Amino acid sequence: MMAPRRTGRLAALVLGAGLLAACATPPASCDLAAGAPDVAGDRLGAGDRIRVTVYRQPNLSGQLRLDGRGYLAMPLVGQIAADRLTTRALEDQIETRLREEDYLVDPQVSIEVLTHRPFYILGEVRRPGQYEYESGMSVIKAVALAGGYTDRAQTATVLVRRADCAFIAEPDTVILPDTVITVPERFI
Repeated sequence: MMAPRRTGRLAALVLGAGLLAACATPPASCDLAAGAPDVAGDRLGAGDRIRVTVYRQPNLSGQLRLDGRGYLAMPLVGQIAADRLTTRALEDQIETRLREEDYLVDPQVSIEVLTHRPFYILGEVRRPGQYEYESGMSVIKAVALAGGYTDRAQTATVLVRRADCAFIAEPDTVILPDTVITVPERFI
């Protein structure tokens, strides 16, 4: 009865070692600078809730949520693909559409992100699960929100997975919404 458990742990150790070796450094396609805590540079994504303010146009202003595909639907403007845009880029697109369709002569739009998509933390933390994202969130802050490491945690090999990459993260690595953080078990 003990042999299958050891075999399972050994297989997990071998698989984990291979995965960790494969992503010991972030691949070139993984833009770590995209995670810099720059409020104006936050990227939008499906599920984000934003406040759009069109100066002197209360009927065009309000709180909106990006749909499951990352589109924003607005009166007069229609649908805009907002996924992965910065707030400034979305402001520019809305202003351009309002101007080009002759709805407003000189539209002035501002966007504020009210809530981001959550991030997830799994593995050897006291309270794994989904947590609300805040700008400037780092791996160590995420671990703290999840109650800290368990006694079995391998703290030196925290794996961060984003939409297009996975890598071993340092404690001060800034994370983004939709990031999955995995704290593996120590096998010694």
